[in-house]
Amino acid sequence: MKWPDRAPAGHFAYVNGRYLPHIHAAVHIEDRGLQFGDSIYEVFRVETGHFLDEAGHLDRLEGSLAALGLSMPVTRAALRLIMRELVRRNRIHDGLLYLQITRGAFRRDHLMPDGPSKPTLILTARASDPAAATSRLACGVKIITRPDERWARRDIKTTQLLPAVLAKTAAKREGASEAWLVDSEGFVTEGGSTNGWIVDAAGTLITRPLSRAILPGVTRATVLAAAKEAGLPVVERKFTVAEALASREAFLTSASGAAVPVVAINGESVGGGRPGPLTLQLQALYDAKSGRRSG
Repeated sequence: MKWPDRAPAGHFAYVNGRYLPHIHAAVHIEDRGLQFGDSIYEVFRVETGHFLDEAGHLDRLEGSLAALGLSMPVTRAALRLIMRELVRRNRIHDGLLYLQITRGAFRRDHLMPDGPSKPTLILTARASDPAAATSRLACGVKIITRPDERWARRDIKTTQLLPAVLAKTAAKREGASEAWLVDSEGFVTEGGSTNGWIVDAAGTLITRPLSRAILPGVTRATVLAAAKEAGLPVVERKFTVAEALASREAFLTSASGAAVPVVAINGESVGGGRPGPLTLQLQALYDAKSGRRSG
């Protein structure tokens, strides 16, 4: 069978104890991750061969598992070894590692199975283009807004991502890179795969506080800590699309890029249509706090 748009020949995946050619990696047809989205995931950024914010991602992974009543299929130490071996086999210097844990394969039933589960552990890795990432940081990105139509437990990093898929696809069709999701009260929650930030007229950093409404971004936490350590004014509160359009600066944070400038929202320029000085400062602060001390 020919699979379109798959990883190039020679790439490897990891499934339940086995390193397999990407094209042959598979799970059971009744895996609950496939049937019900009964699974969680994490994305790790690899830069110059090192994992960024690794402990934070592993902590969040364990928190998501606990929220769904799942246990780690292997120890944290063993998982770190698996991650590094997969990156080595795929010769990843700069890229992303995707990790997914499902409840496992059972006869299809909405009810969760009684007794201990046999989780499915899946890892894949792919290289990224450092030049493209540098361009996004230097030039910024355009975004759109969409209603937030997701479920109520967005703090759990589950694979139930269809609303985010639809929003990000709509963004691409409009020539944008991301969609900010807006709640029923008109406040921005977060992006389809990013956390959102603005800088107000007084130079204060503003980002939505943690709750069940948003994912506790690991990169968000590192940027927040770096900003506070640098003595920058920071407020965790809700903000509207109108506030974002009137802001001095706006940016995104995620595992794939810290402090990515937003230069336009719904076709309207933000911050003069170019990356602002505070966003650029936060990029440097993040590098110092996360990237350079990883390994």
